[in-house]
Amino acid sequence: MKALALRLDFEFEDPGLLVQALSHRSWCAEAGGIPSNERLEFLGDAVLGLVVAEHCYRVYPEMPEGALAKVRAAVVNTAVLAEVATSLDLGAALLLGRGEDVSGGRSKASILANAVEAVIGAVYLDGGFEVSSRVVLDILDDRIELASAGPGAEDFKTRLQEVVLRRIGELPRYEVEGTGPDHARRYRARVLVAGAERGVGEGRSKKDAEQAAARVAWAVLVDSADPDNASSDGAGSDNPSSDGAGSGDGPGALGPEVGVVDGVDGVDGVERRVRGCA
Repeated sequence: MKALALRLDFEFEDPGLLVQALSHRSWCAEAGGIPSNERLEFLGDAVLGLVVAEHCYRVYPEMPEGALAKVRAAVVNTAVLAEVATSLDLGAALLLGRGEDVSGGRSKASILANAVEAVIGAVYLDGGFEVSSRVVLDILDDRIELASAGPGAEDFKTRLQEVVLRRIGELPRYEVEGTGPDHARRYRARVLVAGAERGVGEGRSKKDAEQAAARVAWAVLVDSADPDNASSDGAGSDNPSSDGAGSGDGPGALGPEVGVVDGVDGVDGVERRVRGCA
């Protein structure tokens, strides 16, 4: 738990609040009725929503109400909060009952997301709104910025497809492997362009893994064409020269190959599928 507090860059005056924030109801039932993190989750959900709403209101003064609501919804949801929990290695600090632990509770998106909200609630009670706001924006600012870019900003499969089609007239291909039991399934995707591996990514679903791989490949391909103009190959771009003047056609125009990122190897029970970019 001390390691988690360090990752949050916050020292609790009342460490018991952090303990409660990490206490799942399954553990509390086994421990004799100790309070669970559910009330802190309720509080943290409200704090999280307010911090993100206020931040968007101040940073994007021209954005209409409907767009503001979409940005908030894009970052305040179970999937994103579970990703945040994973980046903080929060699962390892959770207090779970034996059954929940054995069934893969430390990697369940709902449990992880709820725990993030509970931790935010604990920070708010211990440090106040200003401190909790800083913690929330530290872990979500990049995602808020990405969501505010508008539709398609997070769709790296589409971005990559546009770049590759412009350069060589082919579609990227994806190879996806699934590993682990059904309740804790993980997927690893490779994206191939002109037969060469350009990116590797992982996720809780095939879609997430493909998006992660596409993001790696897109960033490298764009940087290889024009390191100072990566944003020009964003979704929806219709400028043929935006991926670098004189980049040419064919595989040679695609830049260097990409190494494996967080790969998972040597695991039994692998299911593989190969399909083109949707």
